[in-house]
Amino acid sequence: MPTPVEIVDYDPSWPACFAEAAHGLAALLGDMVVSIDHVGSTSVPGLAAKPLIDIDVTLRSTTDIPASSTLLHSLGYEPRGSRHGDGVWAFLLRGEPGQRVYLCPPDNETHRKRMLFRDRLRADADLAAAYERLKRDLALEFPLDGDGYTSAKSEFIRAAMGTTTSVKLSS
Repeated sequence: MPTPVEIVDYDPSWPACFAEAAHGLAALLGDMVVSIDHVGSTSVPGLAAKPLIDIDVTLRSTTDIPASSTLLHSLGYEPRGSRHGDGVWAFLLRGEPGQRVYLCPPDNETHRKRMLFRDRLRADADLAAAYERLKRDLALEFPLDGDGYTSAKSEFIRAAMGTTTSVKLSS
């Protein structure tokens, strides 16, 4: 089934949606949780995004992932698997906005990179504007291919984090 890619203007309610979700997740998962972080484009003020709140839940141990997964599933979060071999398990809760929750083992590199990219976008308005242009262009190129859309952003993200030589800031 195709995954539609829709980019919408920034919604100032997204931080409150995250806070509400984080409160619920903390209550649900209890002492298994080390931290709950708002990541992804909805965590960057002013940045257009898919209407989906991305949430990284760092757990105290990889042994907490099965129990956490069961609890999320019991509340309607759809398991999406661990697609990248990084130990992170994804779950989707449909809604307006939706939530994508990632269960992260402690000291996880994927989580660290998400936080780094988020912080760079928050600190650099030109970088955030370039990323928004790219996202809007790719949404037109991949209107029903969420995986293609995500893959096509990879080089920009690597460059923004300093793992390649440059980021194209103009369209």
